[in-house]
Amino acid sequence: MSPKTLCVPGERLCSTEECVPGPGTYLRHGYIFASLAGYVLRKNAGEEMPVVSVVKESEAQLLPDVGATVTCKVEIYKSFRPGDIVLAKVISLGDVQSNYLLTTAENELGVVVAHSEAALCIPAGEQMVPISWCEMQCPRTHAKEFRKVARVQPEYLQA
Repeated sequence: MSPKTLCVPGERLCSTEECVPGPGTYLRHGYIFASLAGYVLRKNAGEEMPVVSVVKESEAQLLPDVGATVTCKVEIYKSFRPGDIVLAKVISLGDVQSNYLLTTAENELGVVVAHSEAALCIPAGEQMVPISWCEMQCPRTHAKEFRKVARVQPEYLQA
C-alpha cells in the first residue's frame, strides 16, 4: 500500500498477519478494514509489525458532490441469490426493452423467501428462516447465509 492510497469505509486493507490495526480501522475475521473514508497510512515501529491506519485530509476532498457519477464496489452475494423471492419497489420503468429499475433500500424491502445453497446445506433447497436483517438460517443444518432480509409488513403475509 502506498502512503496516499484512498479508501472507503468497509474496505479490506490487509490481514492481521501483515499489520496491526490503528486509528480509523477495525478488525474482523482476521482482516483489517477501514472504518472511515480517507488515506491509508502504514507506519513501521522498529522491529514490530507495521501499524495500518486511516486518516482524513479533509471532508470536501473525499465526498462526492450531489449528482456526481461515482464508482462503487457492490457485494451482491451478501444480499440476494438466484431463486430468492424479493419484495422490491419499482423506481423507474427503465429503457425501451421493458426493463424495470428496482430498489430494496427500505427496511420493508428485501428477501422474503430464500432456499439454502447446495454447498452449505444438505439437502439443498431447504427454506431458510430470517435470523437478523442481514442473515437467514437453514432450520435443518443451522447453516447461515447473508441476505438483505425484508421486514415484512402484515398486509403482505398470507393467512
